[in-house]
Amino acid sequence: MSDVLMPRLNLPDYRDKIRVRNNEDRQEIFDPVRLIWVALTPEEWVRQNMTLYISECLKISFAQFAIEAQITFNGLKKRCDTIIYDKKAIPLIIAEYKQPSVAITQKVFDQIAVYNLKLNVPYLIVSNGYNHYMCQVDRENRRYIFTDKLNYG
Repeated sequence: MSDVLMPRLNLPDYRDKIRVRNNEDRQEIFDPVRLIWVALTPEEWVRQNMTLYISECLKISFAQFAIEAQITFNGLKKRCDTIIYDKKAIPLIIAEYKQPSVAITQKVFDQIAVYNLKLNVPYLIVSNGYNHYMCQVDRENRRYIFTDKLNYG
């Protein structure tokens, strides 16, 4: 396994739970949500680790996750890294992931905020594997309430 593609992140170590394989000229990682092998990229490494972390912390089934979910906003097609639904299939969380070398900036928050104009979820997560930002959307006061703990409800 390449440490370049799979660095140690600021998360529990899930290497024993993540399946990786070599397929011809590329490494692939198994996505337990989509039940397919996908190219192992630095961003995908973050997504798979965060998926396990969110699932474990919030006790959310993989069946409640949608990966690379397409939405249409103002006639433009957008793709959310992850949308997590509650047990009634109502969008609960939008998560946006960046590869570890990409800084989490206002531009990243603007991207997820645009997605939320369509989905209107109560929680947002942004991570590059090292820095994680989790917040509750306070619609009434038009602000975000940031937390260092992953929770909801």
